[in-house]
Amino acid sequence: MEFYGLIGEKLSHSLSPKIHNTLFKALEIEGAYKLFEVEKENLGKLIESIKLLRIKGVNVTIPYKQDVMEYLDFISDEAQKIGAVNTIYLKDNKLYGHNTDYYGFGTILNNNDIVIRDKIAMVLGNGGAAKAVITYLLDRGIKKIYLVSRKIKGNSGYEDERIECKTYEEIADINGDVLINTTPLGMYPHMDETPVDEGIIRNFEALVDIIYNPKETKFLKIGKILNKKVCGGIEMLVGQAIKAEEIWQGHILDREVTQSLYSMFEDEFK
Repeated sequence: MEFYGLIGEKLSHSLSPKIHNTLFKALEIEGAYKLFEVEKENLGKLIESIKLLRIKGVNVTIPYKQDVMEYLDFISDEAQKIGAVNTIYLKDNKLYGHNTDYYGFGTILNNNDIVIRDKIAMVLGNGGAAKAVITYLLDRGIKKIYLVSRKIKGNSGYEDERIECKTYEEIADINGDVLINTTPLGMYPHMDETPVDEGIIRNFEALVDIIYNPKETKFLKIGKILNKKVCGGIEMLVGQAIKAEEIWQGHILDREVTQSLYSMFEDEFK
C-alpha cells in the first residue's frame, strides 16, 4: 500500500481525494489518499512525518504553499520562480517540491490551442494562482502582461519588463489576445459576479477563467455571447493533479486515463 495525502488548514470540501483515488484505480495502484489538516505551528512536524511514515507524495494547499518550502530538500525551477509548492515527492528519504498549478494552467492553453508566444495577456488578480499563471506565460514567450489588481502596485514582484501593473480603473482601453481571471469572482455560490464587464472582455480574443465551479462563469458566458474563445478551470484542476501523479509515479500517464478524468469532472459541475 502506498500512502498519499493533502496538507492544508481546512480540507473538508477538497476534491483531491476523489481525483487521486480515481487515478489510483485507473492506474491499478494500491494507494490511499488522506487529508492532513494541521495548524501552522505543527507544519514542520507533519513534514518530518512524511519521511518517518514513508508517505510517497502529498499535495499542499492554502495557506501552506509557501511555508512548506523551508522544510524541503529540493525545489523545482518552476516552484522557485513562483515562490510556492503544491506537490511534494518523497524519494530516497529526500523531499522534492514542485508546483503543478503551473502545468495545470498550461493544460488549459494546450488543450484549447491558445498560442501565447509573442501575444499580449491581461491577468486579473495578483494572488497565489496568478503567480503560477504569470510564471508560465513568461516562460512560454509572452510579449506583454498587464497585471491587474484593485490597488496600484509599482513593483509587480517580478524582475521582468514585460509585466506592467494596472488597476481596474486603468484598463478600459487596453487591447490584447488573452484575458485571464485568477480572482474568485464568479465562483459558486456567487455566480452572478464577474471581475470585469463586457467592455473589457470585448477587447480580447480569448478568455480563460481558472474557476471550475461553475463550469461556465458569468465572465465566460459574456465572452461566449461576444464570440470569444472561452476556457474554464476544470482542465487546470485535473491537469495539476495529473502532473502530481506523473511526478509521484515517474512516468507520463496514458491519454486515455487523463481524458476519462477530464470527462468525469466535466459532468461534476454545471
